[in-house]
Amino acid sequence: MEELVTVALDAMGGDNAPSEIVKGGVDAVNESKEVRVLMVGDAERIQAELAKYTYDKERIEIVPATEVISNNESPVHAIRNKPDSSIVRCQKLVKSGEADAMVSAGSTGAVLAGGQLIVGRIKGVQRPPLAPLIPTAKGFSLLIDCGANVDARAQHLLQFAQIGSIYMERIMGVEKPKVAIVNIGAEEEKGNQLVKEAYPLLKECPSIHFIGSIEARDIPSGEADVIVCEAFVGNVILKLYEGVGMTLIKKMKTAMMSSFKTKIGGLLVKPALKRVAKEFDSGEYGGAPLLGLKGLVVKAHGSSGARDIKNSILRCISFKKQNINVRIEEVLNQ
Repeated sequence: MEELVTVALDAMGGDNAPSEIVKGGVDAVNESKEVRVLMVGDAERIQAELAKYTYDKERIEIVPATEVISNNESPVHAIRNKPDSSIVRCQKLVKSGEADAMVSAGSTGAVLAGGQLIVGRIKGVQRPPLAPLIPTAKGFSLLIDCGANVDARAQHLLQFAQIGSIYMERIMGVEKPKVAIVNIGAEEEKGNQLVKEAYPLLKECPSIHFIGSIEARDIPSGEADVIVCEAFVGNVILKLYEGVGMTLIKKMKTAMMSSFKTKIGGLLVKPALKRVAKEFDSGEYGGAPLLGLKGLVVKAHGSSGARDIKNSILRCISFKKQNINVRIEEVLNQ
């Protein structure tokens, strides 16, 4: 029998914890026979949620944790002063090897800080980037970094490009992924000081397929597979992406309900619109991995529902199978 991939799930993190988080864990176990879930948090509340479902009880285990880190706490202070929090317990399970990965929709700062302080970085990695998949007209692209390194340097962006290329090739199956750096124009001489310093490093790197600059308006069309930027820019892109998507969907619904004729038309195009909406729904791709650590740490959106959590857990299976950490270390230490 093939060895199961064990995922530590922060059952207390996120706006919808523990109900949606627990359901997502159950759904993952019911969908894949390759995964085992350790549900970390308030044992009594987790058990109450689990009692609602039918699942393989040998592949879900409760790991008690008595503390919770909130979003308004100092991340480093919370990590050090709440050793029995669900986030820290998950990270310690990854560090010890009892879990292959962890998923949390809780405090982003605590997940990022604990990832580096507890799980630890792969040899050669200077700054682990947070890298979500974003939907595009051609499928999806990897946005790297979107929240972990606001004050990155040019050398960090080079590493982000290398790490992102490995992820897209090994995990997402994209052959020779195209890498681009976010800029305010296509010309090589444009950009701020960071972009101008990073551009030649990316251009000369033999381990990536660098195609030059990409403007924000070209990201949704899927011009590049790996979108490189520092975290401030990446987070703005991600939040704008989400906001525009939600606004367009609301506008379309309003327009289709504005008259009898549009309601009839809406019924006719509804199946096609649902398919498109699903393709552009970031929840289909799960959370964002913090790449470059000795173990897999996945940060799900704070408002994640069961489907987002399920997909985040299932993504951990391919990560483990492809042994991506070893490949990242090989490339960065050549």
